[in-house]
Amino acid sequence: MDLFRKNRMFLFFGSLPAILTYVIFVIYPIFRSFGYGFYEWNGLSDPKYIGLRNFLEILQDPVFWKSFRNNILVVLVSVFGQLPIGLVLAVLLHRSFKGSGAYRSIFFIPMILSTVVVALLWSSLLNPQVGVVNHFLKRVGMGFLALNWLGDMRTAMPIVCGVIIWQFTGLYMVIFLSALQNIPKEIHEACSLDGVSERSKLIHVTLPLLWPTVMASVVLCIAGSMRSFDLVFVMTEGGPAHATELMATYMYSKTFAVYKYGYGSAISMVIFLLSFGMILAGQALMKRKQDVL
Repeated sequence: MDLFRKNRMFLFFGSLPAILTYVIFVIYPIFRSFGYGFYEWNGLSDPKYIGLRNFLEILQDPVFWKSFRNNILVVLVSVFGQLPIGLVLAVLLHRSFKGSGAYRSIFFIPMILSTVVVALLWSSLLNPQVGVVNHFLKRVGMGFLALNWLGDMRTAMPIVCGVIIWQFTGLYMVIFLSALQNIPKEIHEACSLDGVSERSKLIHVTLPLLWPTVMASVVLCIAGSMRSFDLVFVMTEGGPAHATELMATYMYSKTFAVYKYGYGSAISMVIFLLSFGMILAGQALMKRKQDVL
C-alpha cells in the first residue's frame, strides 16, 4: 500500500493514455449511440428528434418482446445450466487422478474456440442434407428422427441453448476449480478428522466458501447471456420466423438491414437497462442467499 501511495502520480499518468483511449473509443460511442435513440435516423440524412417515439414503438413491437423472451430463456439456461455443470465438473476434477489434466483441457477446449467457429461447426453437424447428425441417425435405422434442426421452430432454440451451454461451461469449470484450489486444505482435513461425510463437507463447507465465486459467476453469466449475438447470428440469423431472435440480433437487423439507426439505438439502450437491472436483481438474490448460508 505504501508503494502505491508513493507512486500514485506515476501510476496515474502511466495509465492515462489507456484510460483516454478507452473513454474515446468505447465509453463515448456507447453514450453517443444511446443519444440517437431519441432520433429518427437512417444513417445518411440529418437526425430528426422524435423524443420517446422509438421507445413507445418498442413497447408495441411483438418481435422485440419475442426476442426479449428468448433472451430471458438464454439467461435461465445459462445460469441453471452452465454454472451447475461447471461446478460439478470442478468438484470431480479437483482431485488429482490419472488423466485429470487431460479432462480439464477437453472440457475447456470449446471455450477457447471462436464463437463463429463453434457456430459454423454445429451448423455443419446439424445440416439437414450433409450433416453428421442426420447421417448417423439414418445409418442406425432412426432416419425418422432426422430433422432440419435449425430450420424447425420447435428445435432451433433448444439447440442454440445447448450449444451455448456446451461452449461456455468450461469457463465456469476453470473459475470454480481456481476457487476450490484456494480453499485451505486444513479445513477439509479438520472435517475429515471430525468424521464429516463427503456429502456434508460439500454442502456445508465447500459451497459456502465458494459462494462469493458463485455470485461473481452469476453476474458474468447474466451479462454474457444478455449480449449474446454472434453464435445465434451465424447459426440462424434469428430465424426461423424469429424463433431464435435475441435482442442483440434484432437490434442488428433493425440498424443495418432496414437502416433504422435511431430505433436500433433505442433497442441498445433498452438492452443495457434490462441487463443492468437483471444483474442488480441477481446480486440482491445471491446476497440474500449468502446471508442465509
